[in-house]
Amino acid sequence: MEPRMAPMFRAMEILGEPNKACPVIHITGTNGKTSTARMIESLLMAHDLRTGRYSSPHLISVTERIAIDGAPVEDETFVRVWDEISPFLEIVDAELVERGENKLTYFEAVTILAFAVFAGVPVDVVVLEVGLGGITDATNVADADVSVITPISLDHTDLLGDTPGEIAEEKVGILKPGGYLVSSVQPVDAADVLLARARELDVPAAFDTLDFKLIERQHGVGGQLLSIQGQAARYDEIFLPLFGAHQAQNATVALAAVEAFLGGGQRELNADLVRDGFAAATSPGRLELLRAAPSILVDAGHNPDGIRVTAEAIKESFGFTRLVLMVGILQEKDAEAMLYTLREEYGDMVEDICITQSSSPRAIPAGELSTLAIDAGWPEADIHVTENLEDAIEWSVGRAEAGNDLSGGVLVTGSITLVGEISLLLKGGKP
Repeated sequence: MEPRMAPMFRAMEILGEPNKACPVIHITGTNGKTSTARMIESLLMAHDLRTGRYSSPHLISVTERIAIDGAPVEDETFVRVWDEISPFLEIVDAELVERGENKLTYFEAVTILAFAVFAGVPVDVVVLEVGLGGITDATNVADADVSVITPISLDHTDLLGDTPGEIAEEKVGILKPGGYLVSSVQPVDAADVLLARARELDVPAAFDTLDFKLIERQHGVGGQLLSIQGQAARYDEIFLPLFGAHQAQNATVALAAVEAFLGGGQRELNADLVRDGFAAATSPGRLELLRAAPSILVDAGHNPDGIRVTAEAIKESFGFTRLVLMVGILQEKDAEAMLYTLREEYGDMVEDICITQSSSPRAIPAGELSTLAIDAGWPEADIHVTENLEDAIEWSVGRAEAGNDLSGGVLVTGSITLVGEISLLLKGGKP
């Protein structure tokens, strides 16, 4: 990773500024970015707008990062456009090497490719998810019409800062003159940073609970029913096929963002289109039910706050008598804090935990992670350790079904790389 922007602006210049080809809704935050982006995308599509969505990381295929109208870009288009822009990126690389700098990173290159794909389609609006931080993230080469900031908490503290306020200083960098800020509920120090920047730039700012809010939600089979007070109007009887209070809050922010984009927060949206948009929303890898009997859920919770909201959603929406955890975590994460949070949140519901690892070179080795689990308070007798994911699935399912329990379940969590590989295995592929 390179905290820099100059190569991105140079690449855009050479390519004819595809970053300015259409309006942009830009999303940053610590948790909920991808789910919020996908809901925004779905709402825009319901309003008959052609969308391009750029999000990361991917679960299975890199083409998932670049979506047209909600579907991953076709392999042929991905390769063709890459071949078209590669000679220009080689120019940028040569200039970087000449100055003694690193060549374009993987994330920078894929981000450039996304802008080129969207400009070539073309799309009506780009829903753009930040990779890390904000101010020096490669995606910040765009000037957003609406900047969305989901809940900020401590993650990547070695790169972004040690407090929510410090992290907010990085993330608010996506807010630009002429834009519009839409924010989730934030810690006080983070909210102060966001509001100060909005005032400095003289742009409108809308905060959850102050300027729009979730009025009511009822959980049920397959999702939840919401009533949302937007900036311009109230929208009732919204079915959201996603679980948990956190997804309801993400939906509230997504609706406010679309109100800001389509009508400056002043124009009421068509309620039927809003309902259609939310009803079509998906969020793969985010508390996703992959298999029944026993239920196997996958969730890309990658920090303590993410784990906490997932636990609340599972306890609310699923009637498990027992839950088996399958956990794999990447090296840059606070693994011990995550394992401690898992133990605190699930308590007696969990008697068995499978410690494993994805094929990512960044994965904490299963043996090392099991030691951290013991340090976090997990009884050694409850821990099964395996590097083989097929064995991990077999063991976890077996424990969930122990004693012919028909109400047991399995939760796969800890990193998106583990979630992606387990998802692929359960769908009949190979990681």
